[in-house]
Amino acid sequence: MTLARRYVSGRRATQVVRMLVRRTPTSIGYDVALAAIRVVVAWIFVYYGAGKLFGWFNGPGLHRTSILMAETAHLHPGGFFAVLGGVIEFGGAICVALGLGSRLAGLALLGDQIMAMVTVTWANGINSLTNHPGYEFNMTLAVLALTIMVFGAGRLSVDGVLARRFAGVRTARAQVRT
Repeated sequence: MTLARRYVSGRRATQVVRMLVRRTPTSIGYDVALAAIRVVVAWIFVYYGAGKLFGWFNGPGLHRTSILMAETAHLHPGGFFAVLGGVIEFGGAICVALGLGSRLAGLALLGDQIMAMVTVTWANGINSLTNHPGYEFNMTLAVLALTIMVFGAGRLSVDGVLARRFAGVRTARAQVRT
């Protein structure tokens, strides 16, 4: 191997290592990661929210969810909290999936999971070995919702399109004024 080839292959290896240990994300990597988080969070919350509201996916439906909210979670009136939880989960999931008002939806989903931990799963511990689940799943969903709340939906979303649109309007107005 010639000295020039060794230099080029060593330089490529250095570039690969730099890419792997880089602290700042690339913008496309950042947006793809946020989109992946949004898709996963949306699917999970659609599953549980639709189960609460409509009984879809073998869910309990509104009546049994109302009973659970009143008896297990000690939230009264149970019917109100069943509808509230279902709407937050199902509606928040739709908003997160589209990336529309995602920071507000992320805040609502975070609050939903904190309530679930405090009222239902906290007493079972983080890794419940009984038939009753612990709070590890709620904690994971809460952190994912917090991620969406803090970082937003990224460019691959309705929020991203609107942000670019409004930035273009601002730029156009600034050019007209000058």
